[in-house]
This record gives sequence, C-alpha cells and structure tokens, in this order.
Amino acid sequence: MIPSILAVLFCSGFVLFCSYKRRRWKLRLDEESQARFREREVLLSFMHGFVEAVGRGVSRADLMKMVTHSAVTGTGALAGCVYELRGRELVAVAVEGLFPPQMPLAGNLNAELSTRARFIETVLRSERIPLGAGIIGGVAQSGESVLVADASVEPRLVKVDDPALAVRSLIAVPVRFQDRMTGVLAVANPADGAPFAEKDLSMMSGIAEQAGLALHNLDLIETQKAKNKLDVDLALASSIQTMLLPRKMPECALLDIAALYLPAQKVGGDLYDVFTIDANRVGVAIADVSGKGVPASLLMAICQSNLRHLARSGLPPAKVLSALNSIMREEMRRDMFVTIVYAIVDTAEGLVTIARAGHELPLLLRRGVDGTFAPVFVACEGMALGMAKEKLFDASIEEKVLPFGRGEILVLYTDGITEAVNPQGLQYGSARLSDSIDTLKTQSAGEINERVFDRVLAFASGAGQADDVTMLTIKHR
Repeated sequence: MIPSILAVLFCSGFVLFCSYKRRRWKLRLDEESQARFREREVLLSFMHGFVEAVGRGVSRADLMKMVTHSAVTGTGALAGCVYELRGRELVAVAVEGLFPPQMPLAGNLNAELSTRARFIETVLRSERIPLGAGIIGGVAQSGESVLVADASVEPRLVKVDDPALAVRSLIAVPVRFQDRMTGVLAVANPADGAPFAEKDLSMMSGIAEQAGLALHNLDLIETQKAKNKLDVDLALASSIQTMLLPRKMPECALLDIAALYLPAQKVGGDLYDVFTIDANRVGVAIADVSGKGVPASLLMAICQSNLRHLARSGLPPAKVLSALNSIMREEMRRDMFVTIVYAIVDTAEGLVTIARAGHELPLLLRRGVDGTFAPVFVACEGMALGMAKEKLFDASIEEKVLPFGRGEILVLYTDGITEAVNPQGLQYGSARLSDSIDTLKTQSAGEINERVFDRVLAFASGAGQADDVTMLTIKHR
C-alpha cells in the first residue's frame, strides 16, 4: 500500500515539475521574442528617421544626436555618447544624460557651471581620447565591440568619487562604413540597475551599422551640393549600390563563390549579397528592385540591412522573406516592389535551402545517381516583396531543401541575362542559360560568370545591354 502511495506522489510531483518547466520555457521564449521585436522596432524607427533626415538636409550634429538618442532608448541606458575619430584622437560630439568621463578629470569644473549635465557635457567635449587609450580608444583602434557587464573589475575605466558618474555597466561599439572608422558609440548604466546583456550589444551593433551608413551618405550629399540635382541623385544612388555589394566573398574551403554585376546605366536596380551565418552556413541572395535612382537605392539599402539582421537570427529562408515582407511593406511606396531569392548553403549537412519571392527561378546543376550532372530550375512559389499583405504573402511563400554536394553548382541571376534580346527579337532564355552552365561546369565560379556573359553578348549580336546583368554562382568544391 505504501509503495503505491509513494508512486502516486512521485508521478504527481513529476507532472507538476514538467508543467513548471514548460511554463518557464514558454516565458523564456516570450521574453526572447519580445526582445527581438523591440530590437527590430528600434532599428526600423532609426532607419526610417535617418532616411527622412537625410532627405530634408539634416546637419551632422543633429544626426549624431539622433544616433545617441536611439542607442539610449533602445538599450534603456541612463546615458550615451558618440565619439568622432579626428586624426588619431576621439572627440565627444553628441551626449545624452550624465555620461561618465572616459579620461581622468583635470580639476573641479563643477563650481564654474550651473548644472551637472552641462558640467559633464563640457568635460566630455573637452576630452581628447588617443587612439587605443581606454575602452573608447581601444574600440576605435581594434574595430571590435566591448560589453562590460561589471565595471568594478574593468581596469580601463576611469574611477570617480561622484556616485552619479560611476560606471556600473557599459557598451562601446565601432561606427564605421566598410573599412573607414568614423567613431565609437557608447552607452552606460541601464536604468533598471541590471548589467547590459548580449541583446543590448546586438541592438547597439545594429544602430552603429546604420549610423555608419547614415554618416557616409550625409558626407556624400555634402560633397555633391555644388552639382545639379540629377548629378547628385545619380552619384548618391551609384555610391549606395556600390556600397551594398560585398567587397569580398566569405572564405569557405568547400565553396567557390563569385558574382558578376554589370548595370546597364550608371544606376541599376539589381542587388546581390553573400554573408556568413555561422561556421557551416553561408547565406546568399539576389534581388531586383523596381525603379531606378535614389529611391531604388535607398530601398535596396533598407532591404539588405533587414535581410542581414533577420539572417543573423538563424531563421530559415521562407521565414526570413516573410518577415522581410512585413517590414518592407511599411517602408515602400505602393508603386515599388522587390523580387528576391534567398538561400542558405549548409556545408556540414550538404544541403541548400531556397526560398523565392517573385524572382527568376534558381538554377541548380545536380549530380545524378550515375555520376552525371543535369541542370534543373528550382520551382518554388512566392510573391514579390511589398505587393501583398502578410497573410497572402505567407500563404504563397514556399521553401525547398535540396542536396548540395561536391561538383554541384547553384546559380542565381536577374532577368538581364534570360531576357537579353538579339536583333531578331528572340530572348536568350532559360534553356540557353541551362546549357551554358552544363557545358561550363568544370570552370571556376568566376569563369562561369564571365563565359555566360560573353555568350549573352554574342547572342545579342551588338544589340547592346538593355538591362542590368547580375549573376551569383556558388560551386561546391
């Protein structure tokens, strides 16, 4: 009798324990989901504000204030500061709240100023932080972000007697554009008293990335003011497009990746991107934006930034495109849309996962059971970004998971290749592209791109390049 009672009690306790663990797990997932949603909202708000601000001719100082405010708001910090790199020194150019000085104080200026906030801002603006000095100088020199959860054990931070200026926790991230370091964005002391966490560092990195782009575009506008509006539009749009394209491909021993991008005019509407997701996975994307000029270029910038942000979460391609559509619909004019293919190549599993939103069908050269190769077009449904509301778009999007092994080739391209027309009015078409990839399969990825383009030009027989040509080839070594 007693063992039976004990068994019942044990089972009841186990059920309660499992129920408790489920509740805790659900709560944790809800918290993570809310954190990701909040991060996305802050980044979108900042990006939208930056586009509007650049459009109305915001000053550099006001843009720096926008960056600082977004960082403070997004992380829940009590204070924030943007330091600008000038030569080999960093100078505070925008301050919000009582941001602690990063260099030892020289004298007591408090008596000379009316408020503590004015005192702190005066001290910060008078600071000259040498490149490599302290945390701020170190971030500017190394280009690596720093998260200080417990400032009491961080020797690089200045110790002050005033408790209002003491650092409890701090984040500093680089603000840069490509290889050009602009400065450092920092926040201190969360308002809730808890230390900063990795999610706060992710938020700061996203804001700093957009800040670097914003400052670069602002510099471009300033240098082009003397030119007429058309020249400014073309130069800005072309610069944005060049900036969006990867400068080099991720290093992967098992993958040979190459891209070909040839706009028909100075400003095109195509985009491609290649980025590392983790040690075994590489994300590849190709897109075509409706329209030309600055609006299309800004739309591409927003599209690429959101794509990379969503890809970092590890979501599968269909989920990424669904989320991207939800975001982009709010940022796009109703007469604009984006077609895109996003794929994840997993070298550890030997798989490629593909989702498509209204773009040209991906071409995959596959190895058969007999060892021979055959080109196939991957048919997966999907509507262009910005054309449909979430429910309709999500219902249309389809995802394909296919083997991707040695010698196999994935080709993503825009319609500038398949719709190239010869003097007789015939299009190059998907069949000719398929045959070309089959005959060029022993070549490197870069050579495949070049030879295909040569064949397209030969087919056009001097008719000229009527549309942008973009081709992204991924070959499994």
